[in-house]
Amino acid sequence: MGNYPELFEEQLLGPYKLKNRFIVSPMTRISADEDGMANSRMARYYKRYAKGGFAAVISEGIYTDNLYSQGYLNQPGLVSAGHIASWRPITEAVQDHGALIIAQLMHAGGQSQGNIHSKQTAAPSAISPKGEQLEFYGGSGPYPVPKEMSEQDIADVKRGFAAAAMNARQAGFNGVEIHGANGYLLDQFLTASLNEREDSYGGSLQNRMRLLMEIIYDVQQAAGNDMIIGIRISQAKVSDPNYKWPHGDKDAEAIFSLLGKTPLDYIHVTDANGTASSFGDGSKSLAAAAKEYSGLPVIANGQLQDPRKASSLISSGDADFVSLGTGALANPDAPKRISKGKDLEAFSPEEILMPLAHIKDSEL
Repeated sequence: MGNYPELFEEQLLGPYKLKNRFIVSPMTRISADEDGMANSRMARYYKRYAKGGFAAVISEGIYTDNLYSQGYLNQPGLVSAGHIASWRPITEAVQDHGALIIAQLMHAGGQSQGNIHSKQTAAPSAISPKGEQLEFYGGSGPYPVPKEMSEQDIADVKRGFAAAAMNARQAGFNGVEIHGANGYLLDQFLTASLNEREDSYGGSLQNRMRLLMEIIYDVQQAAGNDMIIGIRISQAKVSDPNYKWPHGDKDAEAIFSLLGKTPLDYIHVTDANGTASSFGDGSKSLAAAAKEYSGLPVIANGQLQDPRKASSLISSGDADFVSLGTGALANPDAPKRISKGKDLEAFSPEEILMPLAHIKDSEL
């Protein structure tokens, strides 16, 4: 189809066959009800991507418990029976238009800037993230110093992810993605400068990955074998966009090799430029590293709305799918446009994400 047939080939992802290689990236839109209920506005928003030809949609980050997981006011949850029921019209709308939908499960940790359940944040250690809160998500000023999580807090995190995975199943999602990227809780545990723990969850890289690894197995058991299970990984953080793993490719090899031994169906990597060297000049892209060291299917993200870039990743074998974020916001019908050789619209943050990132009338 079009000039990029490799982008429109079917491909397995877990137990499902996706109709093409285009996936919508998870993007926080702070448009849920105050109590975390999904709503009809969100259903109309998500349905557009399915109608536009995307094979799958990954939801915005969904909080997993009524303790410390919520990151933003008006973020949706998957904690209660009400939450489950509120998501069903969305999952049905997406599936009725030929796409799969995956729930991204997220614990914000110390990077939380809005939580109706707690005024205090919690993280691996009492170390605040760098930078300042995101204004277009309703935040202002520096991140507060979080409390250091106790063993009970960590157990609560694990229970929350497992319960949310079961709830995602009941809500009709086709899979779940564990958010291990962008500076949120699981990435905080992975990051030595934010994790000074002296127990089994701190110290060595293997220890710092322990919670993430345990949650993968908990989620897989809770969700079952007929759901897609994935994880999102990045170097950069919302609070520290220039962060790189201290040991570059060696860290990538260690991290992705461990993930490759788990029941994951895919790894979703995100970088500023999905095709660029991620560990210095002449090095691999993050997607290529994930693919080589894990052996798992890879979803690549990072300014890949240009079909030439997307095609190069797929054709080289460095990725199996591409996810579009801002490219999808500007072009909810990007796959259809690309298949017909039509130009894509440029992304305008002022129109879509300002002054707040909630869903705009012009998007519906």
